[in-house]
Amino acid sequence: MARFLFVVPPLVGHTNPTVGVGAALAARGHTVAWAAHPRLAEKLLPAGATVLPLDDRYPEEEWKAAEERARTLRGLPALEFLWREFLVPLARGMRPGVEEALGRFGPDVAIVDQQAIAGALACRRKGVRWATFATTSAGVTDPLAELPKVRAWRDAQLAALEAEAGLPPSPCPDLSPELVVVFSTRELVGPEPLPPQVRFCGPALGGRPADVPFPWEALAPPPARRLFVSLGTVNAEAGERFYPVLFEALGGVPELQVVLVAPERFTAPPGFVVRSFVPQLALLPHVHAVVCHAGHNTVCEALGLGLPLVVLPIKDDQPVVAQQVAAAGAGIRLRFGRVRPAELREAVLRVLSEPSYREAAARIGESFRAAGGAARAAELLEELLPGGKFPGGKFPGGKA
Repeated sequence: MARFLFVVPPLVGHTNPTVGVGAALAARGHTVAWAAHPRLAEKLLPAGATVLPLDDRYPEEEWKAAEERARTLRGLPALEFLWREFLVPLARGMRPGVEEALGRFGPDVAIVDQQAIAGALACRRKGVRWATFATTSAGVTDPLAELPKVRAWRDAQLAALEAEAGLPPSPCPDLSPELVVVFSTRELVGPEPLPPQVRFCGPALGGRPADVPFPWEALAPPPARRLFVSLGTVNAEAGERFYPVLFEALGGVPELQVVLVAPERFTAPPGFVVRSFVPQLALLPHVHAVVCHAGHNTVCEALGLGLPLVVLPIKDDQPVVAQQVAAAGAGIRLRFGRVRPAELREAVLRVLSEPSYREAAARIGESFRAAGGAARAAELLEELLPGGKFPGGKFPGGKA
């Protein structure tokens, strides 16, 4: 049996998918470990997981200051901040520890999260075969295709990291040339050309606490339609303007109940249930549609249940995911910073009443179930092993 090492950044949504894949590999008899920051890893990885600890001494106050600053930015300033203040310093800080972990553990294959750029650099330096995990369906698209100057700036950041590591330049330093596993499906990503080493396994759902209290008895019975609204855990403060728009848009709509994840200090009109935290995976089967920020986890959780969406992207990969939802016919995209009550009301009523949105969402949900999930991701990783389907080189070219 083989040895597999996951290299993950200190991000919940990028660590959670590795848990199920790690369990699938272990069930096949392989040895699995993580190169990770222990403060977060101990909260997310299963008890008894082998963790090769990376330097976790980033000052807490600096981390919180960076988080606060990130919440105030959108668009291109947010992208620049992400690379300048997080991804590039993280790559520099992680690489020595990842190289040491590769030497200590001796993996047959490393699995590197796309945002853990240090893992890609370290594997190239050490001659270790590696696969990339793209945890969002935006990970292998090119959102900067129409912004050549911005893309050139980002590529320069990657080239500088390669040079610091003593490596020659490569076309896509953050992607394995052999295997890129995307936690989505072609039905959501759309028809655009992708690198030939890309393989889809569907989203990795789960990893959210199920023991959060919720007033289930407050859910309105049929014929009421129930709408779930969330801006995600890190975007709640962006709702200072949005929540009043939401209240005006949907307050008083007959036979509509809104379950809103927001600070409970907001005074909502009748027909709203407002909670700071909810058991989202348990709650979604009880609603008829979702309004959200186009975060990949929430979008996939909704589509997995065939729920149509109204998406209002805020930053990061959310505009790409939102466009994928709209292009697939599974929802309506609105502009977060400029949406008006009448526009929001019309979009919500359309996704609730027009069958085409629910039919498209159901089609994508079915593609998720057929994609194989963690078990399929484990199979793809095994194909990189000696004696596997492609033991001697790259996956063959062709349509992803």
